[in-house]
Amino acid sequence: MENKRKNKDFNPFNCGVVHFLNIVGGKWKVLVIYAVSKKCNRFSLLQKTIPHISKQMLINQLRELEDDGLLERQIFAEVPPRVEYALTEYGNSMMSVILDIQKWGEKDLKEKCQI
Repeated sequence: MENKRKNKDFNPFNCGVVHFLNIVGGKWKVLVIYAVSKKCNRFSLLQKTIPHISKQMLINQLRELEDDGLLERQIFAEVPPRVEYALTEYGNSMMSVILDIQKWGEKDLKEKCQI
């Protein structure tokens, strides 16, 4: 059964910002993408890196990112089975934007702490 996200395709004015937010909007997806880019590529590592995300929310976010072509999942035929996530080329194309957001956030935090 396919799980349709409510607002995924809502973009009445074909706005690039809305399109971006439809793909990675919300609290967790950018953090998951960033963590995977830093080699936190297994479920347990992601849980440790993002401790406030629930197990079910992490599962949902990983599935949506995979469905949208940002992440790929590789299953290793081992005992016990091992699953690793990696950014696709499409997912990697967002990293410059995410790193710019990180730089802005760090700068803003420093300025706020000096007040």
